[in-house]
Amino acid sequence: MKLESIKLKNFKAFQDAELKTIPRMCVLVGANGTGKSTLLSVFGFLKDAITEDIPVALTRLGGSRGFQEARSRNSKGPIEIELKFRVKDNSPLITYTLAIDEMEGRPVVTREVLKYRRGSKGQPWHFLDFENGQGTAVTNEPDKVKSENELMREEQTLKSPDTLAIKGLAQFKKFPAAMALGDLISNWHISDFHIQRARPEQEAGYAEHLSKEGENLALVTEFLYKRHRDVFDTIIERLKHRVPGIANVDAKTTEEGRVLLRFQDGAFADPFLARHVSDGTIKMLAYLILLYDPRPHPLLCVEEPENHLYPRLLTELAEEFRQYAHRGGQVFISTHSPDFLNACGLDEVFWLVKEKGYTVVKRASADRQIRQYMKSGDMMGYLWKQGFFGGADPK
Repeated sequence: MKLESIKLKNFKAFQDAELKTIPRMCVLVGANGTGKSTLLSVFGFLKDAITEDIPVALTRLGGSRGFQEARSRNSKGPIEIELKFRVKDNSPLITYTLAIDEMEGRPVVTREVLKYRRGSKGQPWHFLDFENGQGTAVTNEPDKVKSENELMREEQTLKSPDTLAIKGLAQFKKFPAAMALGDLISNWHISDFHIQRARPEQEAGYAEHLSKEGENLALVTEFLYKRHRDVFDTIIERLKHRVPGIANVDAKTTEEGRVLLRFQDGAFADPFLARHVSDGTIKMLAYLILLYDPRPHPLLCVEEPENHLYPRLLTELAEEFRQYAHRGGQVFISTHSPDFLNACGLDEVFWLVKEKGYTVVKRASADRQIRQYMKSGDMMGYLWKQGFFGGADPK
């Protein structure tokens, strides 16, 4: 999957904003309060809406006031989110549009549309079109349809207008377009890694992917050791290269059925447990396990990966994020680090600024002065520190 554009209306700080021609690795910078976290929260909101429902997703996004807090201040009308993406390179452009409003004090999905543009000309075909819980969905395979006349539409009524149609219809194979989008969003990974959650012993279990907060780090380490030894060995070699003294890492299951994450220091015979390791070591291990996942997520969001890490490690880390993106998982990163930004390309960076109370998105490659300096050999992070990103001064 590759997102081509994101358009937001009345979504918190974004009253009317759009990111276009989004790269595989998209890096966001900006002063505090400009909306970096809010932009990434769009993905978490959609995932919560798919796995839970709209009221739950709005509560997690805006607190107890839900819709009112999630909608841009002093704005009227629905919250609108539009995603344009391709499932594979050169596959048809797909547009997913979602509009949420409030009726009689409760949030409802006033419009939800999934449409494909099959060629460079003509109108896109609507594979899903719902308003207030009622609408139609196509039941035949999108890739096997050659003419819009061949589309087989079926009318459906959802259990509640606060439920996404793609959530309900994704459970049925006869709605392949909805099922494909539902699977994609459900498998997004929005990282909110907490070092202290990764330290304690874990009950024995099974986990293939690192969880949102990282509490299953020991289980995923054990899984990679047993099922993907080549990946595990690569991770350990990378960790040894970046953390002086670390000779090995393993996960051991005790007689009581707990999984311990153990680190071996080359200077000592006995390993020590995760609770005695530095924050930076734990976080670097977690990032390596995330980025060398044998089955990368279709979309990965990470906020401020530089926290707890030495600046000299960030160049390699940025390249690993880039490699992850090109293996099939598009990456969105927010950062406050000039060192991380120095490892980014001109086309990979957007910056956010507040204008008249709302956030505006700007692109580094669209700024003539930044382009010229980069062409002359300057680095992105240095230009940011020197104030060339108007309104996004890191100081």
